[in-house]
Amino acid sequence: MLLRMSSLFLRTLRDDPADAEVPSHKLLVRAGYVRRVAPGIYSWLPLGMKVLKNVEAVIRDEMNKMGGQEVLFPALLPREYYEATGRWTEYGDTLFRLQDRKGADYLLGPTHEELFTDMVKGEYSSYKDYPVTLYQIQTKYRDEARPRAGILRGREFLMKDSYSFDLDDDGLKRSYEQHREAYIKTFDRLGIHYKIVFATSGAMGGSASEEFLAPTPTGEDTFVACHSCGYAANAEAVTTPAPAARPIEEAAASQVLDTPDTPTIETLVDHLTAVHGIRVTAADTLKNVVVKITTPGSDKVETLVVGVPGDREVDFKRLEASLAPGEPAIFEAEDFAKHPGLVRGYIGPQVLKDLGIRYLVDPRVVTGTAWVTGANEPGKHAVNVVAGRDFTPDGTIEAAEVRAGDACPRCGSDLTIDRGIEIGHIFQLGRKYADAAGLDALGPDGKPIRITMGSYGIGVSRAVAVIAEQAHDELGLVWPREVAPADVHIVGTGKENQVEVALQLAEELTAKGLRVLVDDRPSVSPGVKFKDAELLGMPTIVVIGRGLSSGVAELRDRASGTKEEIPLSEAADRVLAACS
Repeated sequence: MLLRMSSLFLRTLRDDPADAEVPSHKLLVRAGYVRRVAPGIYSWLPLGMKVLKNVEAVIRDEMNKMGGQEVLFPALLPREYYEATGRWTEYGDTLFRLQDRKGADYLLGPTHEELFTDMVKGEYSSYKDYPVTLYQIQTKYRDEARPRAGILRGREFLMKDSYSFDLDDDGLKRSYEQHREAYIKTFDRLGIHYKIVFATSGAMGGSASEEFLAPTPTGEDTFVACHSCGYAANAEAVTTPAPAARPIEEAAASQVLDTPDTPTIETLVDHLTAVHGIRVTAADTLKNVVVKITTPGSDKVETLVVGVPGDREVDFKRLEASLAPGEPAIFEAEDFAKHPGLVRGYIGPQVLKDLGIRYLVDPRVVTGTAWVTGANEPGKHAVNVVAGRDFTPDGTIEAAEVRAGDACPRCGSDLTIDRGIEIGHIFQLGRKYADAAGLDALGPDGKPIRITMGSYGIGVSRAVAVIAEQAHDELGLVWPREVAPADVHIVGTGKENQVEVALQLAEELTAKGLRVLVDDRPSVSPGVKFKDAELLGMPTIVVIGRGLSSGVAELRDRASGTKEEIPLSEAADRVLAACS
C-alpha cells in the first residue's frame, strides 16, 4: 500500500478544536482522522478509516481463532423484539425510537441480544447443534444525554458484540473463559494497557461480569485495585466489608438533643462537642438521603431513604447500579412538601417504618452500631441511635462513595483508586433472553433444554480513541504498528531531488510488503512536513533531506524519539528491519 500526501484526502489543523477536552479528541481531529458532524456523531476520513479497519481486523482475527462465526444484523429493528424482554421501556430515553409511515414502532439498535437469540431459535433445535458463538461488528446507536470526548462517548459508534449459546452452566463458563482469553490477546495486540475488573451487569442482566478498562486520567469509570491480592473492580461493583455485629444490650440509651443551626455534618459535629461535650466524628453520624425511584414503563414512583456514614457522600453511579433498572432522582422541595413526615435536614430512621418508607443502609450499619442522626424534628438530632434496637433497616445497599485506603473486600488491604475507559465487557447472561424467547434445544432424552447465554462486547471505534489517549506525546499521535495507517512515513523535504528519491524509496518498500505514506507535497516547507509526520504518528519516519548529498537518510523511531543516519543504499533493508 502506497499513500501519497500530495493526493491524500487530508488536512491537518494546527489548533485544537474548541469543543475538545481530552487528548484523543484533540489529536484525532487535528490529524485529520475524524470530523464532527453533530454532538456525538463523527465522520471517518481516509487515515481514520485505516486505523478503524486495522482495529477491526485484529478483533475479527481473534474472534475467528476462538471459533466465533460472524453474522450481521440490521440496525433498524422492530419494537416487538425489545418489548418481549422489557427493554423497550427499561432503556428509557437512551433508545432512538422512530415510526415508519404506517405508524409501526422501530428503534435504532443499541445492542442485539434479542436478535441473536431469535436467530439461533429459528435455526437450531437439537442439543447436537450446541455450543455455538456468533458475533458481529456493527454500528450501534444510543441517545447519550451528554455525548463528549469525541468518539469516546458518542451517539453512534462501532461495536463488536458476540453471544455464546450453551446447553448448561458449565458450558457457559467455558465460553466465558474463551472470550476472556480472546480479549486479552486482542488488547495485547492493539497495544492497549488495560485492567480487568469486576463489574455490574446493569440493564444487560446476568451474573458474572467483568470489564476491561484502559487506565487514563480522562476516563469516566472509577475503579479500585488491591496491590496485595490483585482484586480489582469498577467502583459500582465494589462490595463493602461489613463489621461484626455488636451486642445491643451494651448500648447506651438514645437521647434527643437541641442542635440548632447545624445544616451540615461538620457543623453538627462541632456543635455536639462544643455545646454538649460529646466527642464524635463525621463517621459516627448517619446521613439519610431521600430519593425517588421510577421504573421504566411504570407510572409508580417509590420513595426510598438511603443511610450512609456521614463522612461519605452517596455515589449516584453506585446507587443507580444497585437499584437498576429503577432510576433514582434526588428529592426536591416539592417532594418534601408531599411527605410532611420527612423533616428535611433532620431525617432519622426511627420513623421510616411507620411512614411506610423503605430504608436501605450502607453495609457498615450493622446490628448494635450506634449513630448520631436526625430526630425528625427541626433543629434536633438524636445520639446513640442503635441499629436493631431503635430502627431496623429493610436491607443494605452499595451506595456510599469508595475512597482510596478503604479495605479490600478480599484480603483487607488498602485499595487504590484510578480512572479508566471501558473498552470491553463480558457477561454471563444466563437464561434471561432465552426465557423471553423460549430458546430450547431438544435433549437426547427428547426433553427440552433451556439454553444459557453469554454476552461479550468490544467498543471498536472507542478502542481507536483509547489507543490515542494512551499513545501520544506533546508532538502528536504515536500509533502502535498493528493499528497504524502505515508502517513508515517517508518525508521528502522538497529541495533538489529529495521528493523523487523519497518516492523511489516508498515504491521499493511497498514492493517489499510495507504500508507506506510518503510526503511528496510540492511547495510545502520542511518544518510543516516534520510537524505533520509527528502529528500523524506512524511508528517509523524516514527523512530524505539535506543528508541526501552525502548519501544518507535519517531514520526516526516515533515512540522513542531516537534518530540515526543510515546509508541511502541500505535504507530499504534498514527500514524493513525497523518495521519487523
